[in-house]
Amino acid sequence: MSSVLFVVTGARTWTLADGTIHPTGYWAEELLVPYRALLDAGHTVTFATPGGVVPIADPASIGDHDTAAIDAIAGLDAPLVLADIDPSAYDAVYYPGGHGPMQDLATDEDSASLITATVSAGRPLAAVCHGLAALLPARTAAGAPVVAGRRITAFTDEEERIGGLAERAPFLLESALRAEGADLAVAEPWSDHVVVDGLLITGQNPQSSASTAVALIAALG
Repeated sequence: MSSVLFVVTGARTWTLADGTIHPTGYWAEELLVPYRALLDAGHTVTFATPGGVVPIADPASIGDHDTAAIDAIAGLDAPLVLADIDPSAYDAVYYPGGHGPMQDLATDEDSASLITATVSAGRPLAAVCHGLAALLPARTAAGAPVVAGRRITAFTDEEERIGGLAERAPFLLESALRAEGADLAVAEPWSDHVVVDGLLITGQNPQSSASTAVALIAALG
């Protein structure tokens, strides 16, 4: 049995380039599906957020049965403080998406340090969709972007355009990751697409949540 840390956005809104405040949070499917899969595989899940803020699901992501399922998750209503996390206490780290990470985790140094420690220690790191924004500030010991030269996927610029927010986004995730030197492998919008580069596991969008969980479970052995 392994212990997996879910690092979840604490943001409730995303400030767009024109100053508009867009309601957000984590994407329910990207948290619920991997959470259930990991528990079913016998692993434990712990939650952490910036400042220990209780996270909320993006209202647009909540289906008919999601609220009850979220309420039943042990520990999600009392997450650990991200700054207090000891990276060595967990066997793997997972980042769900939603636009929330674009607001907070994209610049969070505590999260960046956790990612650097996890990758350098050779432990699995997984992220889905906009959760990949957390990789942007992460640097190696030599100061290079953690994503430089790594083959990954993430929520695409085209998907952002289809969703209607690309023109007002402060930055586009796919483009930002490419600018950091990442080798982006993207599939058709809304298709189930996962890329595994060693112990770095990334999923493109909500539709990739289950496949990302399967890959993470495989990496945990």
